[in-house]
Amino acid sequence: MKKYLISFALIAAVLLLPSLVLGHHGQASYELTKAVTGKGTVTDFHFVNPHCIVELDVKDDKGQIQKWQGELTSPNHLIRAGWTATSLKAGDPITMTGYPAKSGAYSMWISKILLGDGSELKLGGGN
Repeated sequence: MKKYLISFALIAAVLLLPSLVLGHHGQASYELTKAVTGKGTVTDFHFVNPHCIVELDVKDDKGQIQKWQGELTSPNHLIRAGWTATSLKAGDPITMTGYPAKSGAYSMWISKILLGDGSELKLGGGN
């Protein structure tokens, strides 16, 4: 009986492991057929796994501040494109373009970042 239990556990582990790996959310919560752009001031930059996060204050048409969050790929991918943990700092003016959250939240999967001087921060492959 113990042999069957061990066999069952091993089979279950082998069958479940791929689904856990493929279960990573990636860009599933973003509307990939639309693009939005936000121009504002960086309030924070999180250079962490599994995805780097840019927090940005954006003024709307009425002058009200919207607190946006932009999601990027992993630090590993960004490092290969030349990024560091200080590539973006609080107070930096940027324009970020990306795919908006399906939920309507002020959130996007970033596809492009322009610095205040108009230069582009390259995102590298796998974004």
